[in-house]
Amino acid sequence: MNQPDAVVVGSGPNGLAAAIVLAQAGRRVLVFEAESSIGGGVRSGELTLPGFVHDVCSAVHPFARASPLFRTLPLEAYGLEWIEPSVMLAHPFDDGSCSIVVRSIERTAAGLRGDGGAYRNLVGSIVDAWPRIEQSVLGPPRWPRHPTTLARFGLRALRSVDGLTRRMFADHRTRALLAGMAAHGMLPLDRAPTAAFGLVLAVMAHVAGWVMPRGGAQRVPNALAAHLQSLGGEIVTGTRITSIDDLPPARAILCDLSPRPLLRIAGHCLPAWYRRRLERFRYGMGVYKVDWALDAPIPWRTADCARAGTVHLGGSIEEIARSERDAWDGRATEHPFVLLAQPTLFDASRAPRGRHIAWTYCHVPHGSDLDMLPRLERQIERFAPGFRDRVLARAIMGPADLERHNANLVGGDIGAGVCDLRQTFLRPTWRAYSTPRRGLYLCSASTPPGVGVHGMCGYFAARRALDEVLRD
Repeated sequence: MNQPDAVVVGSGPNGLAAAIVLAQAGRRVLVFEAESSIGGGVRSGELTLPGFVHDVCSAVHPFARASPLFRTLPLEAYGLEWIEPSVMLAHPFDDGSCSIVVRSIERTAAGLRGDGGAYRNLVGSIVDAWPRIEQSVLGPPRWPRHPTTLARFGLRALRSVDGLTRRMFADHRTRALLAGMAAHGMLPLDRAPTAAFGLVLAVMAHVAGWVMPRGGAQRVPNALAAHLQSLGGEIVTGTRITSIDDLPPARAILCDLSPRPLLRIAGHCLPAWYRRRLERFRYGMGVYKVDWALDAPIPWRTADCARAGTVHLGGSIEEIARSERDAWDGRATEHPFVLLAQPTLFDASRAPRGRHIAWTYCHVPHGSDLDMLPRLERQIERFAPGFRDRVLARAIMGPADLERHNANLVGGDIGAGVCDLRQTFLRPTWRAYSTPRRGLYLCSASTPPGVGVHGMCGYFAARRALDEVLRD
């Protein structure tokens, strides 16, 4: 490539999205990736045994299918195919009952006993409003096109899921179902805005589906990269940038990095006041992740779990809340809330014939070195007796392993920073994508709208760069 107009550091979905937006505008774009493969937190590999394809970080991708940017890109032409399980989410209980979420609002509500009407009222109204609020939810703070609709959503979302479910639902199982979705936000459930995480993920199940890419998560960045290259963009892998001074001259540098790794490569050229603000950016609880190679499907006690792409294992809202509070406060929880995906029930290409994989994680204290495997497996056995007998091999990644794999996951925080109210609206500072250095931008999940495989952080950062330094 001749001298690029823009350089992107990092090839996660946001970095690739930023590069695509710039290339679509006719700019010459060069992407650098430290690892040997692209994707950041969206990669796949044979982590356990040959022929078993596991997702290294994220596995289920409702936001990728719903992304306002990705919807405009011809990713299917580059081999990306979405698999939609018949049951998006199953949440089993000790008495053998199970709450499920399917694509249909009506069918989901019908299974929620006395809470069906409340679910339709709460989640269904947001599904109906989604086309009017998605640009606000999946974008930076700005004056909304539909302020009344967004305000109605905000009154429910910007509060704790504990408070919302106590007011809306009578059945403990419905409360636990929404709490499990809210726990993806990696905050104590009595804190705002955990309700927003639960509601938006519930809406995604009905708007886009909790889908998986056929062949593994790696197919998402591979498709994005192929489209970028068709636009003339270039990607260089296996090149770790230790200083932005080492990059080729360019009018814009966009970093798909969270604040701490950004400071490592660019702190010397940023003013002290801005460095201090980035240093105060708070990372949250970490993740303990296990991938299994199995000789057969998980032997769920409840049949609905065997139809689900994702299963939440945590029982009641009280138990889930204790688990999340323990991780937040730096304690080892005895009964971790476990998030589990079982891709090979729907995608036989990811394991040898008749074999299966399972993907799980639980939340742990930031940077923890706790061995959570016995407790995590006990939670699975609780709802699937005999699970351990089907294990052929395991691959374990604690917080330090995750950070070694991807420097953005500081302390094992897969959310790229705490998503409480302050850091949701000031992410990572009031400048969002811009920095005090002209032409230097952040485009990672540490900027609005935050975590999720949607590319919108990269989209908005690239639009700002085009407006400020890459105008014709």
